[in-house]
Amino acid sequence: MYYSIRHLTRFDYSAPVSEAVMAVRMRPRTEGSQRCFQFKLDVTPRARIFQYRDYLGNTIHHFNVPARHLRLGVLTESLVEVDDTVELPAVLAPGAWEEIDAMAATGEFIEFQTHSEYVRSPEPLLALMRELRIERRCDPLSLLREINSSLYEVFAYAPDSTRVDSPIDEALESRQGVCQDFAHIMISMLRELGIPARYVSGYLCPKNDRPDRSLDGASHAWVEAWLPGLNWLGFDPTNNLMACERHIRTAIGRDYADVPPTRGVFKGVATSELSVAVRVTPAPTPADDELQLVTIRQPAELAEIDAITAQQQQQQQ
Repeated sequence: MYYSIRHLTRFDYSAPVSEAVMAVRMRPRTEGSQRCFQFKLDVTPRARIFQYRDYLGNTIHHFNVPARHLRLGVLTESLVEVDDTVELPAVLAPGAWEEIDAMAATGEFIEFQTHSEYVRSPEPLLALMRELRIERRCDPLSLLREINSSLYEVFAYAPDSTRVDSPIDEALESRQGVCQDFAHIMISMLRELGIPARYVSGYLCPKNDRPDRSLDGASHAWVEAWLPGLNWLGFDPTNNLMACERHIRTAIGRDYADVPPTRGVFKGVATSELSVAVRVTPAPTPADDELQLVTIRQPAELAEIDAITAQQQQQQQ
């Protein structure tokens, strides 16, 4: 399935700012069942954009706007293909818990096994785990499916009930939140059980015959857990879904702090107002000449481009 994605982010300032610096994590990943064929990033006011890849394979675009401005706009447009979901087994084979422990003991996924900025184990989380009987029982895949469904049933989806920097305690106390809260709570539970778990940011394409609980026009977040024989498997507790061909991944991390779509600072005395508009729609199969995977330029390539540009400018003088 092909998808067209348009993501517009706008920062309006109460007074002119003299400079803004920002990092953007919006380019869909190319790996496994997902491929990014087109990606375009436009910034207003115009800025020179650099890109690099972090150690988890996320693409980060970085720019600064050194001129005075009242508004900063970031627009990305992507074309992505996601394969149909592969059918999963009903249960895992005996010994799955022992395999998880053996993998955890290697330290390969250490950053996804321990606490992080938004993933904690406060007493309200442990109390909820006791309430829902979330403990090592049955096989891990069946238990994860049960946790996914339980969080969907126990928590109400309530936009604006929490902030991007809210600790999970707030959602646990009120039993409501948004996709980011549900993902952090589920990750906290899985790490408490010794299951490596990570945070995924991206998009969910709407489905007309089954409205999702999460809002259209916004980015989305869900969970991936490592299971023997299945590698990283996605769970969406916001919508009681297994990650499927409608889930489009842009970045992975320990929690939201690693993968915000935008993160930046500005110089000036002003307040800022953020507005976001996301549109994800099925796209027709593109022509063959459009099916060229987007690749990231390495620093050496960027230096070569700079040299060529400088040479061309000298020739024009």
